Amino acid sequence: MKEVEVNRCQIQEWYPKFRSVSIRTLIHRLPEDFVQYLLEDSGPFLLPQTISGEDALPQRIHNPEEEDDFEVSEGSGDESEKPPPAPSFPEFELKVKESISALGGVVFPKLNWSAPKDSAWITTTGTLQCTSFSEIALVLRSSDSLVHDLCHAFDSCTDKTCSRPSTFFLALRKWYPSLRPEMEFRCFVCDQLLVAISQREVTNFYPVLQEKKHDLEVLISEFFMENVRMKFESENYTFDVYVTKDGRVKLIDFNPWGAFTLPLLFTWEELEQSSSEKGDRVEFRIVESRCAVRPGLKTAVPYDYLDTSPGSGWDQFLRNADAELQRQARSPDACA
Repeated sequence: MKEVEVNRCQIQEWYPKFRSVSIRTLIHRLPEDFVQYLLEDSGPFLLPQTISGEDALPQRIHNPEEEDDFEVSEGSGDESEKPPPAPSFPEFELKVKESISALGGVVFPKLNWSAPKDSAWITTTGTLQCTSFSEIALVLRSSDSLVHDLCHAFDSCTDKTCSRPSTFFLALRKWYPSLRPEMEFRCFVCDQLLVAISQREVTNFYPVLQEKKHDLEVLISEFFMENVRMKFESENYTFDVYVTKDGRVKLIDFNPWGAFTLPLLFTWEELEQSSSEKGDRVEFRIVESRCAVRPGLKTAVPYDYLDTSPGSGWDQFLRNADAELQRQARSPDACA
C-alpha cells in the first residue's frame, strides 16, 4: 500500500467528486490548536468554552491520575483545586454551528478517515448524532479510535514518509435516523474490477437479504460501473454503500485494499485469489443464518482499521471464530 492510496480515501479528497451520489456532507479544516486539544492525554478533561452557553454541556473535570471525577465549585476556598481555563475555538465553533444548521440540526461527525464510534456510549442517545459544537467536541475528545487518523494513518504504507497528514478535517454528515444497518455493504475492487461484496453489519442475521440478494448485487454492480470505476484513481480499494428503500445506491466511504481494512465475511487471502482469477463474477456474501453471525468486535480502535494481518491477534481471533462457525454448521444440532 502506498501513501497516495491512503490519501485518496480521505473524505475531503473523494467527497467533492462523488457529492451527487453520497450523503450530504460539509467539511471544515481543523485548526491546529484544536488538533492538539484532541491529542492531549494529560491533565483534566475540559470541554471547550462555547461562544454562548446555549448548547454547552456541563463541564466534567477528570484527571487521569486520579480515580474519581471531581467538580470544583465556585468559592471552594482552595485555589489549588481550580481547573485551568477551558479552551476556546470561537471561529471554528461558529463555522461548525452554521453547518449543523444547514444540515438540518443533526449531524454525524468524522475526521479524514474515521468516525469516533468508540465514544458513542458517552452521548445521551448512545449514537453519534450531534446537535451542537459541544457534543461534537465531546465525542471527538473522548475517542481513542481517532488516534489512528491523528498519529498512525500511514503506518501500513511501504513508502511511509510521515506519521500524519499535514492537515486534518472535520466532516459533518447529514444524520438520517431511519437508516437500516442491513442495507449497508462493503465492496472490494481489485485491478479496477468489482470482485466481491459483503454485508457490512456482520453481527446480525437479516432474512430480507436472502430474498433481495440478487437484486442488490445488480444494483451495486451497476452503481460501481456507472459512478465509481472511472472516477476513483486507485486500482485496488474498498468502498461502502447504502441501498435505500427505493433502490438508490448511496456512496458512504472509501478504504484502502488490505492492511487494516476489515474484509468482513471474506479473508484477504480469498479476495486476493478472487482477483487473480480475473473473472466477471462478483461474489456476494451475506450472513446466511443465525449460526453464521460474527461476534461483535468491541474495541477502542476503528472497526475498519483493526490489525487483521496474518499472525496478528485479531487475525487469529477471526480464524478461530470461522472454525467455530464451521463446526457448528457441521453439527447435527446446528440451527437453520
